Amino acid sequence: MIRLDHANITVDDPDATAAWLCDVFGWQVLWRGSGIEVGRTVHVGTDDSYIALFTFGGPNAPRPARYRTQGMLNQLSVLTEEDIGAVEARVANAGFEPINHREAGARRRFCFLDHDGIEWEVAARQG
Repeated sequence: MIRLDHANITVDDPDATAAWLCDVFGWQVLWRGSGIEVGRTVHVGTDDSYIALFTFGGPNAPRPARYRTQGMLNQLSVLTEEDIGAVEARVANAGFEPINHREAGARRRFCFLDHDGIEWEVAARQG
């Protein structure tokens, strides 16, 4: 079986993003350090997978139009085994607005945009 090990995304402040990811999703910081050539990186997640949060260490270029740029990351989705309402409450407490609530098959979902404009989806299996 092949599974996703990690994703690497560019953010304005890796430490701030890692902090809310730990608070909202219960993840942990696995590593912090210099980028391979420039900038800084923080790895946050679990023993099974993680998100590498990278910054060049300076102002980012203007963001391209979401969903219209080839190669653009459109969404990151997490699957929770806990009550999705509890996760949604933590998302709101972190200052993000839960949007796009829906049920599809055996899953309930909602999304939110973080400070960097990244769309996160939280899904839970029903029943």
